[in-house]
Amino acid sequence: MALAGDETETWRGRARAWAEQEIAPIAEEMDRSDRAPPDLIRRLGSAGVLGLGQPREWGGGGESTRTVVAVLEELARASSVAAVAVAVHLSVAAAPLARWGSDEQRERYLRPLLAGQALGAFALTEPEAGSNAAGLRCRYRWEGDTAVLNGTKTFITNGGLADLLLLFATRDPTEGRGGITAFLLPKGTAGLRASHSFAKLGLRGSPTSELTLEEVRLPRSLRLGAEGQGLAIALESLIGGRVGIAACALGVARAGFEELRAAAREAPAEWKGSLLARSFADLEAAAALVERAAVARDRGEPFRRLASAAKLVASRAAVEITGRAVDAWASPAGPRRPRAERLYRDARVYPIVEGTSEIQEMILGRDLLRPEPAAPQDRPAGDK
Repeated sequence: MALAGDETETWRGRARAWAEQEIAPIAEEMDRSDRAPPDLIRRLGSAGVLGLGQPREWGGGGESTRTVVAVLEELARASSVAAVAVAVHLSVAAAPLARWGSDEQRERYLRPLLAGQALGAFALTEPEAGSNAAGLRCRYRWEGDTAVLNGTKTFITNGGLADLLLLFATRDPTEGRGGITAFLLPKGTAGLRASHSFAKLGLRGSPTSELTLEEVRLPRSLRLGAEGQGLAIALESLIGGRVGIAACALGVARAGFEELRAAAREAPAEWKGSLLARSFADLEAAAALVERAAVARDRGEPFRRLASAAKLVASRAAVEITGRAVDAWASPAGPRRPRAERLYRDARVYPIVEGTSEIQEMILGRDLLRPEPAAPQDRPAGDK
């Protein structure tokens, strides 16, 4: 494994210090109230993390994927609320706009995203189309040069806060994947409303919304990519997104390990030592896979399999390690350990978002029986 470069370690140290000062002190209150401070996104923008790894020509920082995952890990170690908001914004909102957007779209919409002046979201999932993304029911039709959209999107991270949605709709459900097109949907567009915000077991403080579209009218200039290219844009964006989500899961696993070790030190027991040993092995395996996936992407090498493997293993490690931490602190006479409990509940989201663990196993199972896939054509993070 390559040693971390100066850029990565500088950013890691900066992110850790900032998260410990700005995010960790409010993490428990966000969890308790299920509400983040209104200025959280502005603070993340001021910290410079909303343009990480994106093209410099449009205002991004051009950092490597390894640097981006280091920052996401440190944010998640303090709070998944902040980390997941940033991961979604960067990987499946800003990145596809940087790759497939026109210069006019990049200037008008990407630049504010990367400057920390706006937040992005990814609207693919529907009540009847989750893992089967080709089964979308949200429809569009053309009236001259205007697309008219109707339908419902659900479980949308950042949905109620986002200034810009990357949204996918089908011309006709019978066309399957070939009928799906991507659109840019600015906040405040007539006919768009957040109809519901979900109460969740974990990731409390992060708005997860249901969005309703009723005769939403968009000019052709807000179509992203070619007509019928939408599902390809979505699926390729999710490959990169899985590396970021794996990094978030790794941060939660690392925080869970800290909680487990604290419990073992406070009340030593042989069984706690065994939990600690297993957790150390799980944590190091997850860290190695996240690192390897990030390095492969930076080198322009195929990384789809590694992205799936990293997300699968890091998500599992987060759930297992935080669960052991809760077990280790459990005592009829002992105080509650809110951080360990929050981490365990937050960890449960990672085997689900941006492709469930079962989907990652299916991807890996199919791919391992095929020739090595070509690397996606998007520019590796760090390119100018």
